Amino acid sequence: MGVIKPKIIKESFQGLFAYRLEDELLMNREIECLGSITSDSANSLISQIRYLNYEDKDKPITMFINSPGGEVTSGLAIYDVMMAVSSPIHTVCLGTASSMAAILFAAGESRKILPHAKVMIHDPLISGNLSGSALNIQSISDNLMRTREITANILAKHTKQSIETIYANTTEDTYFYAEDAIQFGLADEILSHFERS
Repeated sequence: MGVIKPKIIKESFQGLFAYRLEDELLMNREIECLGSITSDSANSLISQIRYLNYEDKDKPITMFINSPGGEVTSGLAIYDVMMAVSSPIHTVCLGTASSMAAILFAAGESRKILPHAKVMIHDPLISGNLSGSALNIQSISDNLMRTREITANILAKHTKQSIETIYANTTEDTYFYAEDAIQFGLADEILSHFERS
């Protein structure tokens, strides 16, 4: 059985009508990065960010994040769009922002984290079994090291930590709870209550 998608029911002079919760959130300039980052979820987020930017380039967009991360290339596509639009993007960490999701969270213009949420950073990982010719393995390794350099530089930029500090903290999974995330420069403040924008 699939996940039940909640609907909002409203009454008008024409009677009752229902529409998706996601549509209501989008009208309020709120988008969600939930679950694994894939090419499909990235394409959806990119479309939403671009649409809201065209609607009003000066008004903030809030991205709520609860994600274990996922495909680095898809995450970097989201990151590049976040940096390219004029609308300020505010990020909120719900639960966990790990790996690529941590980079997206840290890239927000303002970054709020719930009291019991956490952020996890680490080096990019190889997915699947590594096999093939020596040259093929060398190519994969070179690409992985280049990706490591790119993601580390992004984290250094948004946390204002040195690249050496980032590398030291990404050699293995490093978790930051709310207060630690603020101290490290991954978050700006703890969010204790939600307000309607």
